[in-house]
Amino acid sequence: MGIYNPACAGPLTAYAWRRASLWCLRRQCGGRDWRDLSQEMCRAVSGVKMKLYTYYRSSASYRVRIALNMKNLACELVPVHLAQGRQHDPDFLAINPQGLVPALVTESGHVISQSLAIIDYLDEISPKPALLPGDPESRALARAMAALVACDIHPLNNLRVLKYLKGTLGQDQTAVDHWYSHWVSEGFAALETLVSQHGSDKACFGDKPTVADICLVPQMWNARRFNVDLSPFPNLVRIDAHLCGLEAFADAAPEVQPDAT
Repeated sequence: MGIYNPACAGPLTAYAWRRASLWCLRRQCGGRDWRDLSQEMCRAVSGVKMKLYTYYRSSASYRVRIALNMKNLACELVPVHLAQGRQHDPDFLAINPQGLVPALVTESGHVISQSLAIIDYLDEISPKPALLPGDPESRALARAMAALVACDIHPLNNLRVLKYLKGTLGQDQTAVDHWYSHWVSEGFAALETLVSQHGSDKACFGDKPTVADICLVPQMWNARRFNVDLSPFPNLVRIDAHLCGLEAFADAAPEVQPDAT
């Protein structure tokens, strides 16, 4: 018997829906929540994909690619070449007025910007595997680690800030590199301590990847790109090495993206 969702096709009585789809989903699909599975089936039947505007070296885009891979969600990747300034094209500004990536176009056509908002959305539409721990306190701690990277480290060191330092403010490359290293190292020092309290060799919080790890790995990649000394952060290095061996993380890496140059 096939799985049928009235949101995807023609009319079906409530009784038939309960007797057919609910039975099939609950009894034949490994015990997973029938609502999660019905949403997945609806997406598969409709054939509508999400669309992610991304750039291979963008840390924020990298985070979203990891989350999409962890959720095994189909999504069309649309490169926006930040180094060439394509984020300022009128066509892209009509999609995201901030002129930033990532920008996710949902199946309904709405645009979500900001990587943490996108990741939260993906976790809600596809709850398994969960990107946050189960209890409220643990969830808050994992979110705090993610925000440490995404809200405190990254905004001080993204492309537009570094260009402003070098161009408008006239700083030389040595000064720009020192700026980058200072803020990454300061943030990583705090995260190293938090991980020693709450994490393991496999993850920043507990022993399974969460949103904190989704934020860590891209920042580690960029730190190496800018030659930041990571030796003071052995816990972060160890966790990053483990995560980069996981398929969801490896397939999201900048060097394997279609727009990598």
